[in-house]
Amino acid sequence: MLVLPAELTHRQASDALRMLLQALKAQREPQVVVDAGALATFDTSALAVLLECRRTALFDGRGFMVKALPPALASLAGLYGVQELLPAV
Repeated sequence: MLVLPAELTHRQASDALRMLLQALKAQREPQVVVDAGALATFDTSALAVLLECRRTALFDGRGFMVKALPPALASLAGLYGVQELLPAV
């Protein structure tokens, strides 16, 4: 399972994405699960990171799900029309 940090804003997005993609490529489970439970401070960059992880997982032929997506981030996903791309565990 991949785990998002407590803070994921524009400032941390590149580093967080790099670490998540490395971890994603290292694991071989057919379903990629990202745990967003620790996420407390975020902006729309968190959505971009999740969507890029999803794109990479799907490109590798794997499924993608998000665990414990904070309600405010789920609301942002709805606002941008991408909520169906971030299915919950």
